[in-house]
Amino acid sequence: MAKKTVEQILLERSLITEEQIESIRDDSRKKGVALEKLLVRSGLVSEEDYVQAMSEVLGVPYIDLNSYLVDAGILELIPEGIARKHKVIPVFKIGDTLTVAMSDPKDVMAIDNLARKSKCEIEPVLSGEGAILNAIDQYYGVTGSVDEVIKGIDKEKKKTGINAELNIKELTEMAEEPPVIKLVNLIIMQAVKDGASDVHVEPEESALKVRFRVDGLLHEMFSPPKHLEPAFISRIKILSGIDISEKRKPQDGRFNIKLENRNVDMRVSTFPTIYGENIVIRILDKGAILVNLDKLGFSEEVKGQFKASIKRPHGIVLVTGPTGSGKTTTLYSALTSIDSEEKNIITIEDPVEYHLGRIRQSQINPKAGLTFASGLRSILRQDPDVIMVGEIRDKETAEIAVQAALTGHLVFSTLHTNDASGALARLMDMGIESFLISSSIVGILAQRLVRKICPKCAHSYTPSGEVLKGLGIGSKELSRGKGCNFCKNTGYKGRIGIFEFLVINEDIKNLIIAKASSDSIKKKAVELGMKTLRDDGLDKVLKGITTADEVIKATQEE
Repeated sequence: MAKKTVEQILLERSLITEEQIESIRDDSRKKGVALEKLLVRSGLVSEEDYVQAMSEVLGVPYIDLNSYLVDAGILELIPEGIARKHKVIPVFKIGDTLTVAMSDPKDVMAIDNLARKSKCEIEPVLSGEGAILNAIDQYYGVTGSVDEVIKGIDKEKKKTGINAELNIKELTEMAEEPPVIKLVNLIIMQAVKDGASDVHVEPEESALKVRFRVDGLLHEMFSPPKHLEPAFISRIKILSGIDISEKRKPQDGRFNIKLENRNVDMRVSTFPTIYGENIVIRILDKGAILVNLDKLGFSEEVKGQFKASIKRPHGIVLVTGPTGSGKTTTLYSALTSIDSEEKNIITIEDPVEYHLGRIRQSQINPKAGLTFASGLRSILRQDPDVIMVGEIRDKETAEIAVQAALTGHLVFSTLHTNDASGALARLMDMGIESFLISSSIVGILAQRLVRKICPKCAHSYTPSGEVLKGLGIGSKELSRGKGCNFCKNTGYKGRIGIFEFLVINEDIKNLIIAKASSDSIKKKAVELGMKTLRDDGLDKVLKGITTADEVIKATQEE
């Protein structure tokens, strides 16, 4: 069977008519200009549509360069002169294979030249010539760091004062200048590299601040000049699909980027302040949240108990802790660990933070009448085996979750309580009968996140008597980080969970039915061998994983 031509594919996709093709073909013959260039130049077909059709013809993957951020280290493999000569740009490198976007992926001589220069095997992907040249301008056009990019922006194009009235066209033009695009790209790239969970763009009276939240704490990173604020903010809003002309009310948007071989989702929130629009970008790195259960920080005992509970055929497994304690990561890790072709897993979340393969995910929408309670009720008609409810917030949701567990479903959910036994008291306070709680709950996991000691600058020290007393241990040498370039002088790098797991056995069930206090239940659980959050934290302190200060801070309400 003969291969289709680009023109046939464009016709099939109703992107062009037979008459238009014939007219362009005549022009191509008369002017001696390639049909592709005339089709795009005439405006009849966008470069992206043409290149996607060409991708099908050539059997070479198409790549949208707008959704990629290229690391400076990757750019060094192909000099700018060679990139411009062959109309190519390197995108990412895996092992010894360098993926390169090319306007002509069948150019064997160019591929050989790129392989020699980069000392890599070249994997060509297809992109439009215009898109590649724009990317070359953005990435090679200004060198190096954020500070260098800021300095390199043309002083003649400064817009002075946040109160300057700029129309939409001007804002758009400013936001699409290569140096501005590169500035935003570099900051986002740095945030992902640093493992930041959020980027804060904060306008002040005479400055613009950019802060990253890393390991739970905010750090000031950059201070672009105030005159760049309109272009900088507009660029983020354009990326996020947010109305750039609206500055008086909060807006939400999102965009996705690919950095090397990782997909990273960005949730953007704007909020008007007296000095301009404040922007927070939540970085949702799927690779960072989809963690194997073995790597969350569970002790062997808790890991065994938790794994046993999530493999039960029915019942409720609760994860408790304050906002930002890693509950979503634990639940997603649990779901992916039990996912199989034999199970129908459905979630109702607020919001859906990451898309999980084969798992049916839905998001609450109160305006449309879709709440946790109504969504959970509808899910039960979808023949589920496992259900995840983002949070049990009210009596109605709790009642339906209990009924679902008692009728043969496994239910995962979260509650905002300080410890595991506190979740039982919260359910009773909601009005759930104690005998229903004891019959449906199979286990409750409480957790916190603590910062890990930086492995590059860790050293031993003897803590003060007050710290030792707080932890309930005698004189002992512990570990902490001195601070170095690797950890940005914080002494910490990354975070790990500390946990307590309350198994609902017969002794605990009897206390629940008797409506015993959460303190009494906790005391009994400890007698039966449960390690508290403080105990688990202390184990990690003694193993040199985290510091005494971190554990005391994370568990001080205990």
